[in-house]
Amino acid sequence: MAGLTLRDIAVRVGMQQPSLYSHFASKHAIYDAMFEQAWRDLLEQARRERPGLPPHPRARLTAIALNYFDYAVADLARHQLMDVNVIPGFRPTEQAYAPAQETYALLMEELHGMGIAAQDTADIYTAIVGGLVNQQLANDPGGDRWRRLVPRVIGMFADDLGLPAGAGPASPGNGTNPKEDR
Repeated sequence: MAGLTLRDIAVRVGMQQPSLYSHFASKHAIYDAMFEQAWRDLLEQARRERPGLPPHPRARLTAIALNYFDYAVADLARHQLMDVNVIPGFRPTEQAYAPAQETYALLMEELHGMGIAAQDTADIYTAIVGGLVNQQLANDPGGDRWRRLVPRVIGMFADDLGLPAGAGPASPGNGTNPKEDR
């Protein structure tokens, strides 16, 4: 992402490079708009998928993690812009950061609905999922090596929280059978 040029951006949006400046004051303003759009898209996706999430807390935590995971790994540059500080000096504006805050508030609402209210617990959840995303992108781009681990890792997280077992994995056939994983 840090190596992205204005020419690259212009080509991706189908414009001439000088035309970008009729819409944006600077390269950072372009990053700001891209940051906002990426988080807004994720927020809209999360809202759309929310009614279809499994009701059982373990399966719900796994589904939320997989939804984010799939969104994040679908576009490395977008993920870097959203979640990795790779652009020197770039800080999103309040306006651009608002959808990220709304997305996090939606996650917190989901966690609270499962009886998970502690900030450090939410931080652990996001760190676990983000770590799996980063491993996937760094070590198996286009594959599913770390995606297959999401249900297992979220299961360990749920065990640590003492969430009741019972509903099984969010999606069958994804390597969550402990006997298969050994």
